Amino acid sequence: MEVVNAAELCFPQLLNTSCKKPTSPWPEAVLLQTLLSTISLLTVALNLLVIISVSHFRQLHTPTNILLLSLAVSDFLVGLLLMPLELLSKTSCWFFGDFMCSLYNYLSYMITSASVVVMVLISIDRYVAICDPLRYTTRITVNRIKLCVCLCWLYAVSSSSLFVKDDLTQPGRYKSCYGECVIVIDHIEGTVDLVLNFIIPVTVIIVLNMRVFAVAASQARAMRSHITAVTLPLSGAQTANKSELKAARTLGVLVVVFLMCFCPYYCAILIGDYLTNSSFVFFMLFLFYFNSCLNPVIYALFYSWFRKAVKLIVTLQILQPGSREANVL
Repeated sequence: MEVVNAAELCFPQLLNTSCKKPTSPWPEAVLLQTLLSTISLLTVALNLLVIISVSHFRQLHTPTNILLLSLAVSDFLVGLLLMPLELLSKTSCWFFGDFMCSLYNYLSYMITSASVVVMVLISIDRYVAICDPLRYTTRITVNRIKLCVCLCWLYAVSSSSLFVKDDLTQPGRYKSCYGECVIVIDHIEGTVDLVLNFIIPVTVIIVLNMRVFAVAASQARAMRSHITAVTLPLSGAQTANKSELKAARTLGVLVVVFLMCFCPYYCAILIGDYLTNSSFVFFMLFLFYFNSCLNPVIYALFYSWFRKAVKLIVTLQILQPGSREANVL
C-alpha cells in the first residue's frame, strides 16, 4: 500500500480524502504558468481596448461592430476568468470549494456558447452585406443587431444551465477527492451540446462563408475588369462596394482562425480522445481559448479604425470633451 506524505496532499488535514498535488518538473511548471498567464493578460488587455473603442466612439456604432463588441466581451471573460481558472484546475489544487467549481464550469459553457452564436451572427451579417447589399441597411440595423446579441446571451445563459444543472444543484457530486474540480456530462447532454454548439453552428458558418467568398471573388473580378454590374447566381443580388468586400475578407480571416482554434477541441471529443489523454484535451481547450487573444490582433492588422482608436485611448485623449465624436474611420 502506497504511503502518501502529508506535504504531497492538497489538504494535509484530510489525509484519507485529499487529492495529491499535481507533480511536474519545476522549470516546466514555471514556464507553462508564465506563458499561459501572459496570454491571459494579453487577452484581457487587448479585448478591453476593443470594448472601449466600439463603446466610446459614435462612428463605430455599426451593426458589424456591435457584433465585434459582443465577441470582445466574451473574449474578455475568457481571458479574465476561464484561462486563469483552467490553468489553476489543471496545474494546481482547487482551493475555491465545490460551488465555485460548479460556477466555473457553468461560465465555461456559457461564454463558449455565446462566442459560437456570435460567430454565426457575424457570418449572417456578412452574407447579407455581400449577397444583398442594397437591402442590407434596411434588414440589418443597429437595434436589430442589439436584440440579436441580447437573445444570443440569453440563449447561452439558459442552455448552459441545462448542461450543468446537476452540477449546479449538487456541487462536488462527481469529485473523487478534495482539491479537484471536475464535471461529468452524460451521453445525452454531451450529444446535445455537440450538436448545438459544434455541428449546427459550424455547418452554418462554413456554408455562409463559402457563399460569401464565392460572391466576393466574383465581384472582385468584376471590379478589376471595370465592370460596374455583374450577374450573380443569387436572384436580386447587387454588387457590393469595396469597403464591404474588404470587411468580408477581414471577417473571413476572423472566422477561419476561429474554426482552426475551435474545431480541434470538439473533434477530439467526437473521436473520443478526451477519455484517454487529458493533457491533449487541455492543449485543445487552451487552443480554443487562445483564439480570444488572436481576435483583437486580427482587428489591429486589418482595421485602421481600431489602430486609430487605440492611439486615442492609450494617449488618454478619450477623456477630452467631445472625444466620442472623433473621426476614427
